[in-house]
Amino acid sequence: MSCQKTDQRTVPWHSLGPGSEENTMINYIWPVALVVLSNIVYQVCAKSVPAEMNPFASLIVTYLVGAAVSAVFFFVLGGGAKLTRELGKTNWAPLVLGIVIVGLEVGWIYAYKAGWQVSTGFIVQSAFLAVGLLFTGFLLYREALTWNKVIGVVICLIGLGFINR
Repeated sequence: MSCQKTDQRTVPWHSLGPGSEENTMINYIWPVALVVLSNIVYQVCAKSVPAEMNPFASLIVTYLVGAAVSAVFFFVLGGGAKLTRELGKTNWAPLVLGIVIVGLEVGWIYAYKAGWQVSTGFIVQSAFLAVGLLFTGFLLYREALTWNKVIGVVICLIGLGFINR
């Protein structure tokens, strides 16, 4: 996706069309709402993979469906872009993303097979993820490491103690 840099943040191409205001709340909120809704459905689906099914066979079906949906969205919403031209822009990120997505998917399937509950498994991993991303943002992207962020992570970790009691 091509983006334009504006006021120290990246704005996707689809939010910069005629008559749009890039700072409208809906352009800021809808992607997060989509992620939240998708994560809820994702967790239900990951927990519902049949116990006797090989997780990698499940992922083959998952990725075939995902590839088909992505292709439809590309051709419907792609604004006339040429697929071969877009694929020619590939760098290391989509390749590594494909590998780590398999790790995420299979990790969740095995976590649920091991007995993790939907209500706690995601919260536990999210707290540790917050810690990891705090330092990742600081080290790789020079994002500010503020006391508010550090205290927020500490509160998340304290919350883990309450959740796992």
